[in-house]
Amino acid sequence: MRLLFVKTLHHLFLWLPLVAFGATPSYPPQLPDAREYVYKKASGSDLKLWVFQPQGQAKRKGKPAIVLFFGGGWRSGTPAQFEKQCEYLASRGMVAVTADYRVSSRQKTQATACVEDAKSAVRWMRQNSSKLGIDPKKIAVGGGSAGGHVAAAIGTVKGFEAEEEDLGISSKPDALVLFNPAVALSDIGRRFVIPEEKKVAMQARVGTEPKKLSPYHHLSTGLPPTIIFHGTRDDAVPFLTVRLFEKRARELDADCRLVSFPEKPHGFFNWGRFANEPFRKSMLETDLFLSKLGWLKGEPTIENFIKAQN
Repeated sequence: MRLLFVKTLHHLFLWLPLVAFGATPSYPPQLPDAREYVYKKASGSDLKLWVFQPQGQAKRKGKPAIVLFFGGGWRSGTPAQFEKQCEYLASRGMVAVTADYRVSSRQKTQATACVEDAKSAVRWMRQNSSKLGIDPKKIAVGGGSAGGHVAAAIGTVKGFEAEEEDLGISSKPDALVLFNPAVALSDIGRRFVIPEEKKVAMQARVGTEPKKLSPYHHLSTGLPPTIIFHGTRDDAVPFLTVRLFEKRARELDADCRLVSFPEKPHGFFNWGRFANEPFRKSMLETDLFLSKLGWLKGEPTIENFIKAQN
């Protein structure tokens, strides 16, 4: 058991490998069904987000929204990762957004910049809620792997805001939808221990003392309603960490639920993997989660959505 745990930690601190896609999406993304906006300029880059509107409902106001952040170890990746999730959620009446953020391979940045950009994206959506037709009090945030860390961090960690923005407009999500997220960047007592030789590398990649950007270590009352999807055979982000996150969140009386996927590895939820069964289940559970919040109406239509893609 000890050897297995150390091996798992070794994989984790290879820094969240590039997300395993069914087919590798392109960067920059080509998303013809979405409208493209620049939400921020930073490190010499135009940071964009792609907005999928419910068909025929672009002018309707007060729609719920979700913004999703791609995985890739804070070093690479593409917003195209969440194209199909956005298409499905838009078909259910949400404004679904997939967003870019700075990464080390393109802008030579660290994880602190990733979190800052994600907060900027949420703030931009609230500032432009009228133009987007969304309810600024119904913005969910999600992501996978490093993008899941980013989403969890902006729901838990204070600070790391872009100073030039209007900080009077909140960047905190109203709900979280997390796919194999990295929620623990530091030791959790004796239950989760990072080898000493990995801690220096961790700080270099994160850009600050890792605990300062670790979602688990900033859990407190007021966590938005949260759903987490995680494979039990994940060798990049240990399943133990999300179990501990869920346990602590519930101790704080948060609405937090972990949905496990037995024997599934990292990146299991991406479109095209495992005959799309994990995609189907994770989107069904996301639909039910958002419906319970009162954000979606009617029965889930994921079966018809998947059939229509074939």
